[in-house]
Amino acid sequence: MRIALGIEYNGADFCGWQSQASGCGIQDHVESALNTFLAAPSAPVSVVCAGRTDAGVHASSQVVHFDSAIEREEISWVRGVNTYLPPSIRILWATPVDEEFHARFSARSRTYRYLLLNDRVDAGIMRGQVGCFHLPLSAAAMQQAASVLIGQHDFSAYRAAECQARTPVKFLHEARVETNGQLFVFSFRANAFLHHMIRNIVGSLVYVGAGRHSMDEFRRIFESRNRALAAPTFAADGLYLTNIEYDEKFRLPVPRMRLPF
Repeated sequence: MRIALGIEYNGADFCGWQSQASGCGIQDHVESALNTFLAAPSAPVSVVCAGRTDAGVHASSQVVHFDSAIEREEISWVRGVNTYLPPSIRILWATPVDEEFHARFSARSRTYRYLLLNDRVDAGIMRGQVGCFHLPLSAAAMQQAASVLIGQHDFSAYRAAECQARTPVKFLHEARVETNGQLFVFSFRANAFLHHMIRNIVGSLVYVGAGRHSMDEFRRIFESRNRALAAPTFAADGLYLTNIEYDEKFRLPVPRMRLPF
């Protein structure tokens, strides 16, 4: 049978989602916990995720699937597997799905949010959970620039050199910049993202918000498709995978809002 899981994690202590030889990936911990819970070494399970997050990136709503010949109650998949996971990784829900379901390829869109503390003093209590920028930022200027990115475009200007995506063309459905006191919340929803795309966009928006780049410069750099002209990659600390959208026919649980944004 095929099982889908909803997972949240604090990525600060891990080398990213993807499995590594050293076992430092979040995937390594999830698969180890599943196989310990199932106690079936002759038929180990492996998981497929909706979006591979980088080192230091967090998730409030990662989705994975795996196939297993062993059946368990839905609540057992949650409580049982969590018993063997580090405290910073939690299974939130589990549900059986049709074999047609694929965590990655069935996804219609992915939503990420970036939290940025705009203050002269770096984060203390939220260290590792927010990015920081010390100069005053204009939310209005950053929102104006973000709106340029909406739609189907070639996002090569924000593509990491090591990106393995087949095409740099993606459809960005949403790009918003909101504020809550000194905290800026950047929201992006797209069919898919390039490697480091969001962190590179945030860096470029911050340049606009701080007055380092004008709107004309921002647009020119975006249209140039030249990564070398854009702003530096922003820190991973403030990036969160917050939602994966699927067709209603799969009947996945509605994501639980466990974060204040």
